[in-house]
Amino acid sequence: MSSPTTKCPYPAGEYAPVAWPLSRRGDVVPAECGQLRAASPIARVKTLTGDDAWLVTSHALARQVLDDGAHFSLRETAAEGRPRQYALTIPPEAVNTMGNVNSAGLHQEVLRAFGPRSGPASAEWMRERAHELIDGMVAEGAPVDLRQRFAEPYAAVMVSEVLGLPHEDGCRLMAGLDLGFVTSPEAFDGCTANWDKDFAYVLRRVRGDHASRRGLIRRLCELRDDPDRDGADLTDEMIAAVVTSLFGAGAMSTYVFLLHAVLTLVRHPEVMERLRARPELMPRAVEELMRCTLSIGDGLPRIALADVRVGEVDVRAGELVLVCVEGANFDPEAFEDPERFDIDRSPNPHLSFGSGPHFCPASAISRVHAGEALTALLDRLPKLRLALPADQLVWRTGNIKRVPERLHVLW
Repeated sequence: MSSPTTKCPYPAGEYAPVAWPLSRRGDVVPAECGQLRAASPIARVKTLTGDDAWLVTSHALARQVLDDGAHFSLRETAAEGRPRQYALTIPPEAVNTMGNVNSAGLHQEVLRAFGPRSGPASAEWMRERAHELIDGMVAEGAPVDLRQRFAEPYAAVMVSEVLGLPHEDGCRLMAGLDLGFVTSPEAFDGCTANWDKDFAYVLRRVRGDHASRRGLIRRLCELRDDPDRDGADLTDEMIAAVVTSLFGAGAMSTYVFLLHAVLTLVRHPEVMERLRARPELMPRAVEELMRCTLSIGDGLPRIALADVRVGEVDVRAGELVLVCVEGANFDPEAFEDPERFDIDRSPNPHLSFGSGPHFCPASAISRVHAGEALTALLDRLPKLRLALPADQLVWRTGNIKRVPERLHVLW
């Protein structure tokens, strides 16, 4: 596909006529995505903190920014004095997790832990967990809140198993994520309290009895203690920061995606019937659901490390660039008829897992276990539907994800 060449009509000092962040509703693509992509695929905006930023809404330019680790840094977004899309309400080490992974020899261990077949949370194991949760829903009777009764506990147990945390503690950690991913124009008293509590808990697990370690915690401790491997720079604190960050990012991304996926599927009952009849199509359906659901919410932030040309704009060193994933994933230059939900779409080069050096390490396991969860729901709940009209859903504000407060369903 050709790259956009439209000259930015909003040069430095002028701003695109949009309010950032965009709408928090997760069931309607913000109109501003298409408007900006057509008029100015990289445009100047004001962030929640009042800082200047460049907002990228086209697929081609989004790929350029995300793939170019030499010119664009995620780590630098946590540095002192940098422009921000919202206040830093989590410690810098949480932002720096993947930088630590890549620089301390952890990358392969994280990839192995999150592999869909080599890790402890196999597809078969997660299928059993999904059916156990649905057993509880059926016993309780409809309606139930799918977020509370299925999506959150499914995500918690999956990520806990991979990381090596007790499942019951994973559910407790899940309860604090609403506090851990708040967006605010300024830091506030207690904004890091949830991180501090969870980090201290994980650090105790890292320093605990060797024989009780499992999952990624065990792998990383073995890497740290092996003089023949590239883990000499690892500390207990670094391992705990990696595990705490991966739990938050992995559990929240999993449960929010499942809610969005169900919300999309119930609006396309013909697709649900097709998937029930042909469950082998679920992997392609998951890929399309990844593309067209709007869970990410905020732009993926990068700081320019040097002056660099992006489209028709000269981005200066130190400037903030925000990649609007929903803009890229609905770009007609990359996806034919992008508004159509099409489980036969191929290829499907969506950017919902990012791209380049910070491509999500859990992408493989996320695809497999999303498929297991959705297959179980469709199989066990043949008349799955919302318990109230979609326009009555309440969407959370001030959060990095677009997430419904509740998603009550009938079947």
